[in-house]
This record gives sequence, structure tokens and C-alpha cells, in this order.
Amino acid sequence: MATLFWVEDQSHWIDKFTPVLQETDFDGRENRLLLFRFAEAAKQRIGEMTVEQMPDIAILDARMKGNDQAGFLVSRALQRKWPELPIIYLSEHSGTGIEGQAFEQASTQDFIAKHQRNVEAVLCWRIKAILRQRAMAGQGPTDTLVSGELSLDLIRWEVYWRRTRLMNPANPKRPLPPMPRKILRQLVQASPRGIGTERMAELLNADPERFSYANYRQHIKTLRHAFDLAEGQQGSFIERCKSGRGIVTFGDLGAYGWVP
Repeated sequence: MATLFWVEDQSHWIDKFTPVLQETDFDGRENRLLLFRFAEAAKQRIGEMTVEQMPDIAILDARMKGNDQAGFLVSRALQRKWPELPIIYLSEHSGTGIEGQAFEQASTQDFIAKHQRNVEAVLCWRIKAILRQRAMAGQGPTDTLVSGELSLDLIRWEVYWRRTRLMNPANPKRPLPPMPRKILRQLVQASPRGIGTERMAELLNADPERFSYANYRQHIKTLRHAFDLAEGQQGSFIERCKSGRGIVTFGDLGAYGWVP
């Protein structure tokens, strides 16, 4: 099933493109269309979806309800959860600064002008091309994130260090809590760069007033002890971190990073 995440606020465009997106054979699978008329509704849905529910492609209107930034706000929410998700803008503002911003400040694959001739066919060609290129490159929905001896199974949402599953250091019979796993994923994806407290709160879509440096540090502490537990040697992973590998502290206060 090819899942298309589409945000469009104007009814006449929805009427024009809906049958195309529902009925076109993009990659041999039945299509599933997730349509949102408001950017805020789209962002709320993104927040509710799991990492395993990544769509195959997102199609965004850039300017909605008079807001030039509406599409970009949705784009950032999508990329925080699924950095590898392809994004196409379908817009009436081709050739303007909005198109420039889409390519310069947002990670977009394409920007299609709604008013061009034969736009339905153009949209389908571009979607097929992106899905085909991802399939050829083996870049379909990512199910495993690997960094050195660390692997994150994004389907079952489990973390393994040297093939041993990370468990909750406070209760070794239970898996590692969700928040430290989410933090670890962001650190691995950003590696070798570090991530400060405010940026991590943004990536996790957490309330910055509640996600303090103390919270961040406590989750890092939990992660380091979980690695220790997997190694079976108390303090060994923490010593590794002190030597500059593993989950290390970066220069700025509140910044941590993953060094494989």
C-alpha cells in the first residue's frame, strides 16, 4: 500500500487531484490517501503517528490560509519524525521566494506549479520517479538504523548493542523506556554532531518548558547504564564515554552526541 500524506486547503484543488492520487498506479500497490485541509491538523496527526507509520511520500501546499510558512511548518514536523521522507510541494507560487525557500531551507525533492499544463500527469510522473528511485536505491521505509556496533530496529522499536538488547537499568526485565530510545535515535542520526537541549526538545516535539537540561541529562544517564547492563560490566560503557566514544558530552552546555 503506497501511503500519500497530502496537505491542501483549497477545495477545488482537492477535487481536482483526489481521484488522481487515489486511482493512479504508482508502484503496483493500492494507494492510501491521508488528506488534511489544515496545517495544524496535519501536525497533530504527525505527532500521533508512530515511526513505523511513515508515509511513502508527502505532498504539501506551501501557502495555506494566507500563511506563507504553513507548508514549511508541516514539512519540519514531518522531517523531525521521518528525516528520510520525500516531500513534494504542489503550489500556486512557483517562481516566487516561496519556491526558493522550499529548496534552500527545507529538504524538498520537487516543487510543482499547480497552474502548469497537464499538471495531474506531471504530479504522477514525479511521484512515480521518486518512489522508483528510492526502491532502486534500497531506500524504502527504513527499518534499521546502524552505527558501529549499535543497531536500532525501527519496526519493533528495539535497540541492540553488540547484538544484546538494551534493557531498563532500573528493571532489567523490561525494555529501555521510550524517551531514552527516541533520544538515542536522534543522536545517532545527527552523529557526529552534538545536539543541545533546546534542539533535542524540538526534535522530540517536547514542551521546551518541561524538557530541561536536567531531564536530558537523566535520560542520557539511563542510556549509559543500559549500555553498561548490555556489556555486563558495570561502568565499562561510562568509561568508554569518558574516553570520547559512545554518548559523549559536547562543548556547549547541554549538548550530547553519539560517537561510534
